[in-house]
Amino acid sequence: MKKRILIFDDDQSILDVFKIIFGENGYDVEISKTSHDILERVREFTPDLILMDNWIPEIGGIGALKLLKSCENYRNIPVIYISANSDISSLAKSAQANDFIAKPFDLNKLERMVEKFL
Repeated sequence: MKKRILIFDDDQSILDVFKIIFGENGYDVEISKTSHDILERVREFTPDLILMDNWIPEIGGIGALKLLKSCENYRNIPVIYISANSDISSLAKSAQANDFIAKPFDLNKLERMVEKFL
């Protein structure tokens, strides 16, 4: 069975690139431009990994991940936090993410990071 990646980002071009790249790498990919429905999306898609943008509409990346991590069934899903913020390390820590990558990112580095968790 294919590993599943759920991606939250408000930039459609980034979502399109991620869907193509990770789809070509053999992953099942689901995307979302908002994060307010993270619990429903996770319940429906059952991802093996989540990529979360910091600046995403509705409740933002930190709020969405705090919701996710508060649910016992979902708190162990690995999360890679993505942001153009210069303080991404502390943002990722606050969001309880497993790892982070800064925008603009090196796609090869992101692919290796994803492989590490999957």
